[in-house]
Amino acid sequence: MRLVARLGQFLLSGIFIKAGFDAAKEPGGRTQKAEGMVGPENAEMAVRFNGATMVAGGVALALDVQPRLAALGLIAALIPTTLAGHAFWNEESPRAQGAQQIQFLKNLGLIGGLLCVLTQRRD
Repeated sequence: MRLVARLGQFLLSGIFIKAGFDAAKEPGGRTQKAEGMVGPENAEMAVRFNGATMVAGGVALALDVQPRLAALGLIAALIPTTLAGHAFWNEESPRAQGAQQIQFLKNLGLIGGLLCVLTQRRD
């Protein structure tokens, strides 16, 4: 069972490493969505920091280094990302609303996987 749990952690880590790297390297349009939470003067820094947090947590999760701490940090990074980046309830068109709702639910699924890592027994 431990091998399956490790494989799950490894597979779960990929999205955080890739998406986090992209956000840290080039915040782009993410800054506009972050402005509502941190203000325009801090938006770029917040996006870069959130991305770096995801890379660090993803790498730690993949390498099984402090996986509970990594999962906790990733959950903390995903909450503002999900609320600011995928606020489907603010979308006007049904198509955009549906696309953002899928991303919102995907992030909830990732949080669910991280909760499993956070609560698994470490024998």
